[in-house]
Amino acid sequence: MIIFKDILTGDEIISDSYNLKEIDGIAYEADCSRITVGLDNIDIGANASAEEADEGTEDQAQTVIDVVHSFRLNETSFDKKSYLGHLKGYMKAVKAKLNENGASEDEIKEFEKGAQGFAKKIVANFKDYEFLIGESMDPDGMVILLNYREDGTTPFITVWKHGLSEMKV
Repeated sequence: MIIFKDILTGDEIISDSYNLKEIDGIAYEADCSRITVGLDNIDIGANASAEEADEGTEDQAQTVIDVVHSFRLNETSFDKKSYLGHLKGYMKAVKAKLNENGASEDEIKEFEKGAQGFAKKIVANFKDYEFLIGESMDPDGMVILLNYREDGTTPFITVWKHGLSEMKV
């Protein structure tokens, strides 16, 4: 399995177990699922004591999106102007990291051109997205985009391909 980490923060963002699809050579999309967490009933083999009163704790089941839960992603919010400001700084940092990691001139030009086009698509559908950041909550890291397919119920995330590094597990 490959876990993809944010090249700027080191946060784990996604893994190849989520059937990643490359979009426009610049991003990955992965369909997500809604899962229920928090209903763990652990039987330790002890009998309930007559002297002990029920402490009144209820299991709190919660429905979450699997990728968000598994990688401990956190919700954040942007208006269009602040998102564009973040994206500009983020792309500059990714370009610097690509240079530092020895990417070719062609690869960097392809990234810049593709990122501009893809950013326009995001801005055109800005109201459809929810925004997530990695576990460290570093404001300079990748902002993961969460949206829903045409059926209105299937969530999917979009991440920047060039902003990821691979870690084999």
